[in-house]
Amino acid sequence: MPDSQPRPSDDHAADGLEAPDPADGPDTTATAETAETSPLVLCGARLTDGRVVDVRLGGGRIEAVGTAGSLAVPGARVDLRGHLLLPAPVEPHAHSDTALTADGAGPGVPGPVSHRPQDVQRRATEAALLQLGHGATALRAHVRIGSVQGLASLEAVLRARDSLRGLVELTPVAVPRLLTGVAGADNLAMLRDAVEMGAAAVGGCPDLDPDPAGYAEAVLEIAAERGRPVDLHTDGDDPARLGRLAALAGGVRSGVSLGPCAGLARLPFPSATRAADQLAAAGVTVICLPQGGCCGTEGRGTAPVGLLRAAGVRIAAGSGALRDLANPVGRGDPLEAAYLLASQNDLPADEAYRTVSSAARAAMGLPEVRVEAGFPAELLAVRGEQLSGVLSLAYSRVVIHRGRVVARTSAVREYCDSETVAALGLPRQGRPGTGLWSGT
Repeated sequence: MPDSQPRPSDDHAADGLEAPDPADGPDTTATAETAETSPLVLCGARLTDGRVVDVRLGGGRIEAVGTAGSLAVPGARVDLRGHLLLPAPVEPHAHSDTALTADGAGPGVPGPVSHRPQDVQRRATEAALLQLGHGATALRAHVRIGSVQGLASLEAVLRARDSLRGLVELTPVAVPRLLTGVAGADNLAMLRDAVEMGAAAVGGCPDLDPDPAGYAEAVLEIAAERGRPVDLHTDGDDPARLGRLAALAGGVRSGVSLGPCAGLARLPFPSATRAADQLAAAGVTVICLPQGGCCGTEGRGTAPVGLLRAAGVRIAAGSGALRDLANPVGRGDPLEAAYLLASQNDLPADEAYRTVSSAARAAMGLPEVRVEAGFPAELLAVRGEQLSGVLSLAYSRVVIHRGRVVARTSAVREYCDSETVAALGLPRQGRPGTGLWSGT
């Protein structure tokens, strides 16, 4: 078979997902870096503009994009015929330390949820891999500090971050409960320690503090001191508080995000509009959670995306809770977040997808990704031909991080033999001669 021709999709050695030898041990950062330098060609992928192309990756970036069959190069190849190739989504609002705790200690395991560091690390790792499988190659995880756990949960998430290098980028946000008064003094010192330990952003929930304005001022002050971005939980149901936050945020050069801001939708229209104008003027990004709420906020629903967009507010979308008490059935799927924005907020499919890709990347301080030469090789291939169909039925996915395939999900749909199925010519995704109703 010539090099310029795509290889069959079941050639797993070609797609970078060959079965590892157990004797080799776990993948290491050195192995990942070696893979990044090896060329990889994505063959026959469809782009959102309708073109069918080959894409060559190398050194963690996109090296070239050409017509299908034009990029002949030795090395690994991935057959992406029938797939739409997109910039990979990211997750701007996860909760790694509480993820996967809705069932308590676990199925068949009595007792309350364990907050031992090793258990937090395991949950954070599993949650990150679940979201990577959905396509998110970077995650921002809000992690509680203070109280009985102190900095233990943050330490556990940082260890999970280190173990996942080369697969997915996990960025922790330090989230103290109280910061003002005598009760908050220790947490204020702990927040500074958290930044020194490796928290890449400063967060929190001013709504839960007796002095919300004082809480926000403390967070913004530490962020300005340490050059860290700010990512705050707020329901957004108090226009005066939002106005104060916007006024303070205008001076933070590292960026400020607020979410989920579902309470804005419950405000009188004039008050909500005025608050949206203030947020837009301050350059604040609102991270909405279409899939449900998260811990630390009481309000349900979604921020008024149309009103915020009309005011010029930057909108990103996150997943929030991943099967914890705040949302026991949370999926952590960025494509579902985009689907919900498209289906319930009248966003065109491309704009809905931008909320979980380019807009979310900007909110997290990550470089822009396009399927063009020179851009980072952070990509997601989903079976389908158009973005609207992909958001509707996003079953099979191939995830590419730093220029290599890091996750793959394959779904097969087959129909039993019948005259109706044959007459309609419905596509079958299984291999010929196999399957439940193949007659073999």
